[in-house]
Amino acid sequence: MRMLKRIVIGLCIVLVLVSCTPKPVELATKTPSESQTETQETSTTTEIPEATQVSAPDQAGWWTDAVFYEIFVRSFYDSDGDGVGDFQGIIEKLDYLNDGDPNTNGDLGITAIWLMPINPSPSYHGYDITNYFAVNPEYGTMTDFKQLLEEAHKRGIHVIMDFVINHTSSQNPWFVQAQDKTSGFHDWYVWSPEKPNVAGPWGQNAWYQAGNGLFYYAIFWSGMPDLNFKNAQVNQTIFNISRFWLDNVGVDGFRVDAARYLHGEFDLQQDTEDTLTWFRTWRQVVKDTNPEAFTVGEVWTDVKTQSRYGGGTGLDSLFMFDLSDAILGNVFAPVPLGIMGAYEDAIYYFPDGQFSTFLTNHDTQRVMSFFGGNVTKAKVAAFIYLTGPGIPFVYYGEEIGMVGSKPDEYIRTPMQWSANEHGGFSTTASWEALNDNYEDSNVADQDGDPDSILNLYREVIALRNAHSALRTGAYLPLQSDCRQLYPVLRVGDDEILVTLVNVGRLSMEDCTLSLGSSSLSGEYSLQSIWGEAFSSTITFDANGAVSGFVLPIALEAGQMVVAELIKK
Repeated sequence: MRMLKRIVIGLCIVLVLVSCTPKPVELATKTPSESQTETQETSTTTEIPEATQVSAPDQAGWWTDAVFYEIFVRSFYDSDGDGVGDFQGIIEKLDYLNDGDPNTNGDLGITAIWLMPINPSPSYHGYDITNYFAVNPEYGTMTDFKQLLEEAHKRGIHVIMDFVINHTSSQNPWFVQAQDKTSGFHDWYVWSPEKPNVAGPWGQNAWYQAGNGLFYYAIFWSGMPDLNFKNAQVNQTIFNISRFWLDNVGVDGFRVDAARYLHGEFDLQQDTEDTLTWFRTWRQVVKDTNPEAFTVGEVWTDVKTQSRYGGGTGLDSLFMFDLSDAILGNVFAPVPLGIMGAYEDAIYYFPDGQFSTFLTNHDTQRVMSFFGGNVTKAKVAAFIYLTGPGIPFVYYGEEIGMVGSKPDEYIRTPMQWSANEHGGFSTTASWEALNDNYEDSNVADQDGDPDSILNLYREVIALRNAHSALRTGAYLPLQSDCRQLYPVLRVGDDEILVTLVNVGRLSMEDCTLSLGSSSLSGEYSLQSIWGEAFSSTITFDANGAVSGFVLPIALEAGQMVVAELIKK
């Protein structure tokens, strides 16, 4: 009898449902590990909150001042010589990101990490999850992961994890059992007796036939069936997964994958009102569990549509895909006005500055490949987004100029730590071959080179960390007769900075700066604090306007300067 009771309890825990309904329990086949069971038995479940119970917008959290670093665990550092990166490998390299000592300058200055999927998965990338309450055994144990959190927190580094909830793996026990029409899991997915004559959100096939003869909805791939968020048990399970990682494990938040597709089937597949309502409800769950938890969403669309997901009532932040395209394209072109316009669009729709910026990520061509190996352009792009408003995210290896283009495996290759065999990533052949340029582009070689892209990232991130105006100050683009000059005022509560960079290929001199109006007035001293030394005086009229101020320095192609304005 005691053994039977243990079995029933274990099966209930796997489902993490409010009432442990009979049919799903009878069909569940996978039992959590002892450590998972212990934490799940102590978790509580509640009724699904009403959407009207959403908390009022929070004050800006820790993430407003953070610089994030996106890590693909499999590719960051292999600590045990099996060719696969792991949690212990990240721990060994934490001091590279931030050693926790503000008096040193040899680290990157990162203050937060986004980990790509860490749950068990049959795929190398991890975006098809088989168990939401466990970690990928290739990366280590739950104990290893908790040690990573502890060591990161010691250094002032927050850690968020990828939250892949739009779909599961087709090998997930939920989906395996869902193919039985009598199963309590059947309605956890979206089914049709015949294949609907409707394409997916971007024109792709979205319906696949299962072994039971029915067709299931899966917009990304047959191996990733979409969950049915109209099902109350699905919602409660996702809520409990959220609580588990925030409360029991201790992560600092989530990056939500494919956020715009949660409620979708047939003709309405993205950005539905039900999806927006879901995120408002989920926000309540997250903030009730940990008011300091951060959520950032992948809503890969225009900024106007993205704004529907934020605003202090849904996700804390959204990735600015339009802005990323504008920075890269207009540094390549070069047209600084295009970058300024994209920033102003983001600020218009997110006036509180709660948006996330990046150059590239695990789904897009790497920066150095986009610029055809042009280091100067890669540095310019980095300077622009690391001194701009929003919450910047650095994709691992971007800071050393790693290259990579589609397919995805080639933009997720192992980190290049040295010119040694296996690139210093591992002591054996890695899960994916390193880039051909690892002997010329790696951390060890760039570390001591003051002109390297690595040291450019270190210096600019240090500037951002030291100056609140670069993190949260108002963004005021200046006009110039030098059309390939990017001049921007960042006006904070207690400091005013101007960022300057020559985006073009030719040197510039006698460039004028003008501004139509602002909150400034009177005479200011203007003195560089980073880059070429210079000093001058600039005067704003009663309307905060400046007309025809001439920069006292010439700027070479790609040259960057940050200067401070101090009221006289």
